[in-house]
Order: sequence, then structure tokens, then C-alpha cells
Amino acid sequence: MDRIILHSDLNSFYASVECLYHPELRERPVAVCGDPEARHGIILTANRIAKNAGVKTGEAIWEAKQKCPSLVTLPPDYSKYLRFSRMAREIYLDYTDRVEPFGIDEAWLDLTGSVSLFGEGRQVAERIRERIREELGITVSIGVSFNKIFAKLGSDYKKPDAVTVISKENYRPLVWPLPAKDLLYVGRATARKLFDHGIATIGGVAQTEPLLLERWLGKWGRMLWRFANGLDDSPVCVYGDEAVIQSVGNSATTPRDLEDNGDVRLMLTVLADSVAERTRELGFLGQTVSLSVRDAGLACFTRQRKLERPTCLTGEIAGAAFSLFQEHYRWERPIRSIGLSLSGLSCGDVPVQFDLFCDQARREKRARLESAVDGLRGRFGHACVRRAVVMADRDFAGMNPKGEHIIHPVGYLKGGEGA
Repeated sequence: MDRIILHSDLNSFYASVECLYHPELRERPVAVCGDPEARHGIILTANRIAKNAGVKTGEAIWEAKQKCPSLVTLPPDYSKYLRFSRMAREIYLDYTDRVEPFGIDEAWLDLTGSVSLFGEGRQVAERIRERIREELGITVSIGVSFNKIFAKLGSDYKKPDAVTVISKENYRPLVWPLPAKDLLYVGRATARKLFDHGIATIGGVAQTEPLLLERWLGKWGRMLWRFANGLDDSPVCVYGDEAVIQSVGNSATTPRDLEDNGDVRLMLTVLADSVAERTRELGFLGQTVSLSVRDAGLACFTRQRKLERPTCLTGEIAGAAFSLFQEHYRWERPIRSIGLSLSGLSCGDVPVQFDLFCDQARREKRARLESAVDGLRGRFGHACVRRAVVMADRDFAGMNPKGEHIIHPVGYLKGGEGA
């Protein structure tokens, strides 16, 4: 029996929620944006009217207003969005316990085990679509398929407020003509590499020899070939499993353009401090450091490195990220924003294998010190203890990414996959 997988994508989520709270704006172009005064002046999401006028996620506010002079811009209110996200997931959980969030506004559902209770995939998808509209007052697009990748393509295929079924019978005529960049995990750099080899569509990926793709893209190429041919067998996690927490990270638009390695080291220290503290709060250690960099021209890249041993120490995380930066950035332009995350998570009480070349006693002493600082900050606020390295620059001294928890939409961070 084929699996029945749904992918639910809440349409123009932030903007849709804001229009519920501001009904007078429903017939006007609306965008939720970062704070231009704090240099977070990009479009986070826009409603359908604004999108029809050409407004795009990730572009600068001034660019959006050139296209749409009547654009209404609103600051984000994440407490509202988290509330609506939770309510949507409560609806999903009425039909299955296999609900895997993919960001704040998307989720996969596996209905394979509940067909006898609730009906076929399209029926359940239509029921969820109606409930989201009637109970939450917003709309959703849902893809129905036999795997997660095609279900995601289905939710993107027709918007807003729609259900699209991609089956084993129709996926070739429906999916293969789509641009290769529409395939999940194909970013701009991969799409460019594929295009350079004459591959512009998902069908082109599917019909290329996997060995060739592997030669061009590494092991990633073979995985994309499987995705394009509908061979994705990755499971949908049970809701609430720890596996859903796959990484801990922070991204932030810098308080000013970063122009040299010293600026970058300061910014990475601030971000690593936040990531390390949040990792300790969760009781985790992480072994893979990922770095995302966006320059003043909005070009970006991401890189990652696996550490020799799991960590939750600020210095080790910042050091690995700075090494990645030095190896891969050429300073063609100043830097506008940086993201840092820690993945490959494991429980903090897992035994550690010592080696002759690591001063484990020193690492444990450092961990106790950082935990003590966490406790002080929890009682007296983040500013009660600051790292000396950031005090030399007033622009960085007052930053608290953990408290501010600056959020960018998934597409904004992932759009700049390796250059």
C-alpha cells in the first residue's frame, strides 16, 4: 500500500494573521517586515494583493515600495504567529499523530494509518483546508502524495486555498515540467550548476544518469535523482519526538555592515553565545556548525563543518564558524547578515570518549563557567555579564540575539545555498 502524505502550507502566513487583527487592511497590499531602523528592513511575507503587485519575500522594503507605492508595512509579532501555528497543528493532530513541522507555517502529515477512520488523502486535505479557513480565518494550500517531496511540491503547485494531488499515475506530466529549482533542497547554486549542464527541469534531473549527477554535485546529486523520480522514503516523525529538534540557531541582520574579519569575529561571538546558551537550556550537545552569510548585495552562501567532538561551548562554536568564514568568503562586498546554527544534536549526558589531544578537564571547567553565566543572566538579565571582546564596539555590546530571537522565513536563509 502506498503511503498517504500531506504537506500543509499556510498561505502568506504572517500577513494573513495580521489582516485578521487589522480587518481594515484586507483589501490593501500588506507586508510584514523587519525594522528598517534596526537594519532588518526586508519583506518577511506579503499578502496576495502585494504579491500580485510584484512584492517578493526577502527584498528590501524600498524595492517593494517602488513596485507597490501603496504597500502597508507592519512589524512582525511572533507571539501571534506561534499561537496560530499551534492551533493549526491541533487541527492536524485530529487526523494523525504523525505531524512533522517544517518551519512555523508548514507541516507534513502521514495519514497512511488513519485512512479507515477519516477517508482518502484528498478528502482529509479538503476537510483540513475548510477547518483552517473556518476556525482560524486564514487559508492553506495542501499537497497530497505518496512521499514528502512530492507532497511539498503539491502544496506549492496551486495557491492560495487549494488542494493538489500528485500520484504515481500523474507525477511525470505534473512534476517533471517544473523548474529544477522547485525541487526541495535545490537552491540557487545547485540550480545554476544543473543549468550549466543543460538541466532546467525536474524531469531533466530524473532522466539524467545518477552517476553523472553524483560527479557534478557529490552524493547530493544521487539524492536529488531519487527525489525527482519519486523515490523519497523518508518518514514523517511522530509529533513531539525529539527528532523534530534538529538544530539550534540564530540569525541576525548586523547592526552595521561588516567590513573586515574583526567585525565578523565579533558578530560570530555574539551569535555563538546565543546558540550555545540555548543548546545548554535544551540539554543538548551538537557536532555540526553551519554558517550562513548574506552580503550587502544580497548574495549569500551557507557552509558547514563537523567538529571532532560534540560541544555546547561558545568558543568552540564561534571558532569553527570563523574558520569556515575565512576559508570561503572573499570580501567582494561588506556583509549584511549572518546566521549560525548547531546540529547533529545529542543528549548532554551521553558519555564522551576522551583522547590524548584534548584537555577535557579544561573543557568541563569552561562548561561549568558558561552554565554559571546562564544562571546569572536568567536572574538578572542578559546584560549583567558580557564578553569583553564585544565591549570594545558599542554596536555589538548591546546585542542579545537569544532575547530578540530575530526570525527570518526559511526561504530567506536557504535561498543562498553554497555559491
